[in-house]
Amino acid sequence: MSAVTAIGPVPAVTRVSPAGVGLNGPSSAEQEVKMHARRIAQAAIEVLAGTRPVQQLSRSLDPKSLTSLQHRAALTRAHALRSGNGQSRHHRNPQVRSVHGCAVSETVYEASMVVNEELRSRAVAMRLELNNGAWKVTALQIG
Repeated sequence: MSAVTAIGPVPAVTRVSPAGVGLNGPSSAEQEVKMHARRIAQAAIEVLAGTRPVQQLSRSLDPKSLTSLQHRAALTRAHALRSGNGQSRHHRNPQVRSVHGCAVSETVYEASMVVNEELRSRAVAMRLELNNGAWKVTALQIG
């Protein structure tokens, strides 16, 4: 029996104050950015799987990243239809296994994640920028 990923709305853009890494490890702001990156990566893979509408990410991704993800999801669905299986097996049961973050500046973080799926593992990288008190993904790459 395989696990089923619950589909629900992506939480609104996380609002945090920027902060770096302190002497005692990552700051709470960095942890919040990493958790936000984890949720976005999970949701983006679910969009590729066709189990989540891309519009749920519209508040978390900038227009360029959203359009790119929407285009890739359409290509993935078209490929699945052409291959005759009707449903893609490449994006089943995605789970984010690790998240690594790096503060580029007080208002910019870059994060990389490893996402395990049924048939493979993949890398996800994103750049998050603080704008008007909210973190937004301005670059998204899914391997």
